Amino acid sequence: MILYIDCVGGVAGDMLLAALVDAGAPLVAINDALSKLRVPGLGASVERVERHSINCAHIKVEWEHSDSRAHPRAYAEIRSLIAGAGLVPRVAERALAAFHRLAVVEGRIHGVAVDHVHFHEVGSEDSIADVVGVAVALELLGINEVHCSPLPLGRGFVRGAHGVLPLPAPATLELLRDVPVVGVDIEKELVTPTGAALVVSLVTRFGSIPPMSVSSVGYGAGGRDLVERPNLVRALVGRFTVQEERSEIVLIETNLDDCSPELIPDAAAAAMRAGALDVWTSPVTMKKGRPGFVLHAIARAGDRAAVADALLLETSALGLRMCTYERLELDRAFLTVPVGSWSVSVKVGSRNGQVMNIAPEHDDCATVAGKLGLPVKEVFARALVAARTQLDGGWKP
Repeated sequence: MILYIDCVGGVAGDMLLAALVDAGAPLVAINDALSKLRVPGLGASVERVERHSINCAHIKVEWEHSDSRAHPRAYAEIRSLIAGAGLVPRVAERALAAFHRLAVVEGRIHGVAVDHVHFHEVGSEDSIADVVGVAVALELLGINEVHCSPLPLGRGFVRGAHGVLPLPAPATLELLRDVPVVGVDIEKELVTPTGAALVVSLVTRFGSIPPMSVSSVGYGAGGRDLVERPNLVRALVGRFTVQEERSEIVLIETNLDDCSPELIPDAAAAAMRAGALDVWTSPVTMKKGRPGFVLHAIARAGDRAAVADALLLETSALGLRMCTYERLELDRAFLTVPVGSWSVSVKVGSRNGQVMNIAPEHDDCATVAGKLGLPVKEVFARALVAARTQLDGGWKP
């Protein structure tokens, strides 16, 4: 399953959690997971509200003594709470990834080591519930891939634990490096650090809605009712659908002989975040016999400018070559299969209803292999057998 996060009014942790609950994630199961975090009385409830006449879910997080001031925590303490809660592995990994992003950014801003970071606004009980709750909701909905719209950023000031801060908050801006954003003339915080951390740790692609068959839609409201736009996040849950067999793509290339190879993975990652479909390098011999390489990226026409900007920003290139090609694509879908007590996502490629390729996701296989103490190739083989069994049993992409 795929999730598309439509950040109509920005994004915050509670807004995203509310949207996922509204899209069908059972709140009872989410609260059951939150109860394992050793935070007395931690849980969430939902109320219905309207934002510009749109009926939305609004999350309220409660814990023991929630009427008193929320209690900030150290990153090491939060990491221990999540790691020791006995959560499903992918839930724990997603939640820990978001807090790790926050810790790295806070450490950079305040000049302290990551393990010595103390959270204030994002370390309280409600932020922990939002992050873990979102990770649990994604698992309950079977979400394997997350896409997201560009993020709207407001302006103005906000008072935090460290004083009055300009909006977007410094932590939010650091988190949103290489993420498509758009400024809006609203003097409010539209994207919170928690929302930004969740988005950048979960999303594989920013841009427009991908070709998908929508099975459910959820609306999650923020606490304020803005005049300028509905203060909500919209969650679209569904499956990838058949794309046009032939589509136009743009090949973007540049020759490099003066760029440190250490920077190339960063450039590739930035290009992928900007919408590239694939990125790779080829070794070449350049003028005066210098060894160099060609950095290639392919992107859909609508993502060409963003991918080009990412490559120019992250490398020493002074220019790029671009050429348009026609591409034949298989229809793609995903299924999730069990390997032991863990899950592996499997990509299924088909054409005209005939399955032509089945490929377990390598990262999932590597993670499960580490958990089970098996070679990755063994987990890959088991996942492949399980996927074929599901397909033989009537599963349709």
